[in-house]
Order: sequence, then structure tokens, then C-alpha cells
Amino acid sequence: MTTLLALTPGRRPDAVTQLTAVGEIDMSNTDALARAIETTDGPLVIDLTEVEYLDSAGLSVLFRHIHRIQLIATPLPAPVLEVSGLADLTTVHDPGEA
Repeated sequence: MTTLLALTPGRRPDAVTQLTAVGEIDMSNTDALARAIETTDGPLVIDLTEVEYLDSAGLSVLFRHIHRIQLIATPLPAPVLEVSGLADLTTVHDPGEA
């Protein structure tokens, strides 16, 4: 069964592409996340503020694109980003500072 995940591309005021994720990111929908990331060019900000769950499959997709992504995350996924080491490899913004 596929877990509900909505991915919405957009542009930030600084013209950088932003991908907003809403729902849960797990092995059932990482293909959609990977496609959404791969169809953008240049630097990318991924907004995880509305993500309720992020598993290792989702982290794997993010790690593959670490060279060009920044993340916006609430305290909910922040521990996962820190323990995995992802937070050490890219910028992770709090929602208020992004």
C-alpha cells in the first residue's frame, strides 16, 4: 500500500527551486520523491515541514542528492536527519529562518 505523499514544486523569492513535501516519506513512495528531485535543475530546497514520517528509504534518496539540496525541517524529522548524518552534510533550516 502506498503511503500518502504530496510533492509540490515551486520557486522561492530568491529564484531557487523549492520542493514541498506533505505526508509521509517511506519506501512506498520514494520513487516519486526521487523523480521530483531529478526533474529539477540546479540548487534545490526541500521543505519537510509538513512531513510526518521519514524512513531510511527516504533518507537514501536525500543522500543521493546531497550535493545540491538544502532542507527545511521542523523538530519532528530533525533527529532523524541528525542521527543519519544528513544534517552534517547539508544545511537544515528551521521553518522560521528559511
